[in-house]
Amino acid sequence: MVLIKGINKTCLIDYEPYTCCVVFLGGCNFRCGYCHNPDLVLNFLNMPTIPEEEIFSLLDERKKWLDGVVITGGEPTMQKDLPNFIAKIKEKGYLVKLDTNGTNPEMVQELLDKKLIDYVAMDMKTDFEEYSNVTGVNANLNRIRESIAAIKKSGIDYEFRTTVIPGLVGKENIIQIGKILKGSKKYVIQNFNPKNDMIENRFKNIRAYTKQEIEEMKESVKDCFDVVSVR
Repeated sequence: MVLIKGINKTCLIDYEPYTCCVVFLGGCNFRCGYCHNPDLVLNFLNMPTIPEEEIFSLLDERKKWLDGVVITGGEPTMQKDLPNFIAKIKEKGYLVKLDTNGTNPEMVQELLDKKLIDYVAMDMKTDFEEYSNVTGVNANLNRIRESIAAIKKSGIDYEFRTTVIPGLVGKENIIQIGKILKGSKKYVIQNFNPKNDMIENRFKNIRAYTKQEIEEMKESVKDCFDVVSVR
């Protein structure tokens, strides 16, 4: 059983162009201060768990309207029963997108080998020199590298993405990330949103980058990827 802590029954933007429901799994091994899902990271054991059967019933009821399921968190690959959970979703004919931080390359590889996911979005938090500073933990960079390699050679659609925050992740970090991920299909730059609750609410006092600053970041790595977009 996976620890399902939330669900968005209909979403149009997480896996374009498809209409999906989003399943939120509890628990994460990172402590990124700007994370917008603090309860899923810090308080998930005290949150009610939604039975898997409730998700499957929803998928049966909405078969005519939903194309896929986005599995996010927290960090979904921490859940050892994730392959079985996704297999049941796939049996119902749905597309599956996985969001991951890339710290469990064995799980990522298993899901790829078993053809259980159709799209994977991996967060590239920053360049390797600053990873532990951004994630708040002593990140194992070799495991991050393994996930990057597995995703790039997977043959499925994928994206790497980075949230940029003034004073923490900026243009110079993006340039270094471009070098690390060079040759990848798609890279997404996400501008920081200071409006929501976060693990460290001190980030609410930080202004987001301007549109021009974001475009400069995009321009700086456009030659490293097939597609660079801003979200």
